[in-house]
Amino acid sequence: MRRGWIMMAILALAAGAGALVLGDVLSLEALAANRDALTAWRDSHYLGAVLAFIAAYAAIVALSLPGATVATLTGGLLFGTFPGVIFNVTGATLGACLLFLAVRAGIGADWARRLAESDGRAGRLMVRMRAHEWSVLFLIRLVPLVPFVLANLIPAFLGVRFHRFAISTFLGVLPGGLVYTAIGAGLGAVFAAGQKPDLGVILTPQVLLPMLGLAALAALPMIWKGRGHEQL
Repeated sequence: MRRGWIMMAILALAAGAGALVLGDVLSLEALAANRDALTAWRDSHYLGAVLAFIAAYAAIVALSLPGATVATLTGGLLFGTFPGVIFNVTGATLGACLLFLAVRAGIGADWARRLAESDGRAGRLMVRMRAHEWSVLFLIRLVPLVPFVLANLIPAFLGVRFHRFAISTFLGVLPGGLVYTAIGAGLGAVFAAGQKPDLGVILTPQVLLPMLGLAALAALPMIWKGRGHEQL
């Protein structure tokens, strides 16, 4: 158990140090200032740029650094809406999986075991979570109000199966990732005009309602199963 807490402390320190050192780098201002250099590097080393971008995105997510949105915009700026969205979602999924595995190897597995053995409210909550695992995982990804880092940590503490976490992460972040990647694809013109992108577009009815519709579809099996139990 002590080794688990040591691992969590290392993760927290790495995240804090990364936020302090890279805070100014992972910003829209830095992206605008380095746009020409980044695009030139992409044009001369495309495959290397793709691999480096995915690795950098994964590191940002794994360390829970405050730069995932800027990274997504960068993916759109460098690689277009497509295949940029694939590179973005791949990096986000890899980073989320690394964080999930690190937390579970630290204290997450022990917490999940204790919750499973608990007879209280926490134990009952975990049983319900396990019964509707797919629905819950997709819900926390599709609802924009759930912070991305919490959607990575909570499943690790609840003992979610890894393959379900990975699949639901990739598919669940795809709609929002597509929106921000498309915004990033148009950043060149926005920067040229001396403006900033409208990141609140994801909360507009045209975008939010379809995402909430997907969330409702994800919740449907859970609701249907609950009604079936009530009838029984």
